[in-house]
Amino acid sequence: MRRIPYLVLALYALVGGLGPLLIEYDPVPTSLPDRLRPPGSDVSYGTAWLGTDALGRDVLAQVVYGARTSVIIGICTVALACLIGVAVGTAAGYFRGWLDTVLARGIDILLAFPAILLTIVIAGAFERSVLLVVTALSATAWISFARVTRGIALSLRERPWVDAARVLGVPRPAILVRHILPFTIGPVVALATLEFALVVLAEAGLSFLGIGLPNSAVSWGQTIANGKQYLETAWWISALPGIALSVLIVNIGILGDQLTARYGRGHLR
Repeated sequence: MRRIPYLVLALYALVGGLGPLLIEYDPVPTSLPDRLRPPGSDVSYGTAWLGTDALGRDVLAQVVYGARTSVIIGICTVALACLIGVAVGTAAGYFRGWLDTVLARGIDILLAFPAILLTIVIAGAFERSVLLVVTALSATAWISFARVTRGIALSLRERPWVDAARVLGVPRPAILVRHILPFTIGPVVALATLEFALVVLAEAGLSFLGIGLPNSAVSWGQTIANGKQYLETAWWISALPGIALSVLIVNIGILGDQLTARYGRGHLR
């Protein structure tokens, strides 16, 4: 049972990576004669296994391409947030002083605003693009990484091996890389898993609101939004991408809990 999340995430990664190579799809053209066909219907281009939407576009293709979009945006956002948060948090926790004070006050200011509200403001202020979505989501995602690594650095800076390295004249950057950062790997990996789920959900929310990805990109949020007015007559347009999104989020959450239980406690003992 513990391996189920790994298998599900591997399946999503496989679909996101290889699916677009097997399924041709262009989100721009429409086929109005094939509109609102139920799952398994024969259409002009073959069989619509998951049905079609109000413009005749294949829902299966949208689910597959949406998986790739979510995985790419999730990985890029978490990687950028992790890089910024770990660097800032580790430096602030180890050096203390004004850097730690500025970080603490900056985090307090950012936490005063709901994360999704700040993301919406950033995403809505500029032209829609994948880069903008990654930047908007990273603007608040790095805070969690900074807080975790800051706490670890504060605990480690007084440890005997760190004091010994300072006495021996080891440069500060070397101390951070050799004696501080290795202890952050486990907690950061566990946190990254949970943040990935939040990022995927937030990206779908932005696309649902129409301020996320451009229309030329395929997103689960856009597909769900396109089918909301047909829930009674063509439920598959919103329901099937919603199920795909829910299964991904649930399994990432389970995996995150497993990693937190493994690395979140006792990593400094």
